[in-house]
Amino acid sequence: MSEAITFRFDVDGTDFTSAGQASVQVKKNLRQLGISPEVIRRVSIAMYEGEINMVIHAGGGEAEVTVTESSIKIVLADHGPGIADVALAMQEGYSTAPANVRSLGFGAGMGLPNMKRYTDEMKVESEVGKGTTVTMIVNIPRGT
Repeated sequence: MSEAITFRFDVDGTDFTSAGQASVQVKKNLRQLGISPEVIRRVSIAMYEGEINMVIHAGGGEAEVTVTESSIKIVLADHGPGIADVALAMQEGYSTAPANVRSLGFGAGMGLPNMKRYTDEMKVESEVGKGTTVTMIVNIPRGT
């Protein structure tokens, strides 16, 4: 792959049944590109967690995935309420998800920590009242 390939998706924030559609499509696309299963797994987990967060907290958003020979860059952007304290939100178990979301099995406070765990780099930019952009990079080891 000599040139970068970019995939763009709108993440529907109206219901949980559509959450994860972008990560499923990216998984298929990466398989077709011959990316290793381990890299695909890491990208899929990080992306799914991000999509769920956009549905729970922001009413959806946009996802952009750029694949190069050496890495996969995932940018998730929303226009939700923003994150008041990113450091607190990064702590495992911390959640601002409402009770109805928790009753569905979501909102356990592992989204951002898992996104960080499964990526090589992660940056969270958030402004209260304006939204959040999460940029993640998963490196592709040579020879895979």
